[in-house]
Amino acid sequence: RIGAASFDAPAIPRRLTATPPASAGIAPLPGAAAASAPRAAMPARAAAAARATSNGPLSNVRVVDLTMGWAGPLAARHMADLGAEVIKIEACRHPDWWRGQDPRPVFFEQKLFEKRPNFLVLNRNKTGITLDLTQPEGVALVKRLVARADAVIENYARDVLPKFGLDYPVLAQVKPDIVMVSMAAFRDGPWADARAYGFTLEQAAGLPTIAGNPDGPPLLTHYAYGDPIGGLNATTALLTALLHRQRTGQGQHIDLSQVACMFPLVAPWMIEQSVTGRVAPRLGNRHPHNVPQNCFRCRGEDAFLHIAITDDAMWRRCCAAIGRADLAADPTLATAAGRRVREDEIERVIEAWTATREADAAMEVLQARQVAAGVVRSPYDLAADPHLLARDFWQPVDRPFCGPHVQPSLAFREDDSPYPIRHPAPTLGEFNRYVLGDILGLPDSELDRLAKLGVIGTEALPKVPRKKVATA
Repeated sequence: RIGAASFDAPAIPRRLTATPPASAGIAPLPGAAAASAPRAAMPARAAAAARATSNGPLSNVRVVDLTMGWAGPLAARHMADLGAEVIKIEACRHPDWWRGQDPRPVFFEQKLFEKRPNFLVLNRNKTGITLDLTQPEGVALVKRLVARADAVIENYARDVLPKFGLDYPVLAQVKPDIVMVSMAAFRDGPWADARAYGFTLEQAAGLPTIAGNPDGPPLLTHYAYGDPIGGLNATTALLTALLHRQRTGQGQHIDLSQVACMFPLVAPWMIEQSVTGRVAPRLGNRHPHNVPQNCFRCRGEDAFLHIAITDDAMWRRCCAAIGRADLAADPTLATAAGRRVREDEIERVIEAWTATREADAAMEVLQARQVAAGVVRSPYDLAADPHLLARDFWQPVDRPFCGPHVQPSLAFREDDSPYPIRHPAPTLGEFNRYVLGDILGLPDSELDRLAKLGVIGTEALPKVPRKKVATA
């Protein structure tokens, strides 16, 4: 509710069984203070506790990572970047599919499964092992790892882990205080068993129906937002549950719906429909309040500048910057409502100015007049972006099969330095002997036996027809 008015809005997508979110909250009216329940005091800690070791604030946390692709590995990687020991489990015949899914012999001969940039970025700072979960030895070893872990995260389809005997009710018997995040696409309901990718989550959430021009079809962004948004939600849910366990000793299962994680992106339109019974037409790159706001072509190939006029004073400054004092003096354009009537004309005038200038030069002229303007950057430009370089955002990494390269830091930090990339993404089965030998205590003879059985290994293998899974 807002004041006395009620409306429908999406609920919190992170279903934490032991720490459910507050519901039916009341948003304050303008100028009013928001009422909230008292918060429990956070445990006191020294100023340097966030960097208790060189490995980060989660250096005493161990996570078993049963994820593939983007969403799940991103959630687990945030834990690893913050210092947690994240043990990623793959199988030689079913490695993380972001290593690639190429059945041709060259894929295996040239070890292309070790060279995919997506995999490298999403799995740095992790240890990695292989276990064949279709064999009882593999399932048993997962359980032994869980018994020594603090958390498990998985993004398999909803029916997969129960077939292996590795779902939450089983793992909670192995480790009663385990925290487990399951990242199903749709969670419970008629679509509970449906599988999805980031693109299909975007469609199911309705995002394409609010993007694009009013006379165009639904617009797919062509960037699978469902994956990173689901991953970030899973990270926050896992951290919340670990804090709860720290205070109470109680573990829990987090049943996260990745499609529901997308709903905050479309919440304004949901609320508008609930309150008014309709949704305003799509605006493309325009804005419901800022007039004008759009991307304007600049000199050069695929060069654009985004400009947003957020108030009437900024409009006058923009006119001065582009040498159109006549527009600033026009009383019919003094307000956003008046400019909306002539928006097409205004955009042509602005683009006539930007089209003769380099995007960065035009941005600097406008920003010097305190006009909101930013170059539409290509990803290929970012490695040399002076702001990112000044913040040491790009960190050098060297990895077998790939050589030296740079990777992005976490977007947040607690001091002047980014959280370090301590080691690159693991090669397939790289840490088998460390995890299974040093942590679980298996002798070399047992590791050799498991390798002969194909339970563990270090080489990706072509897939074979599925066989009945084993449980232990």
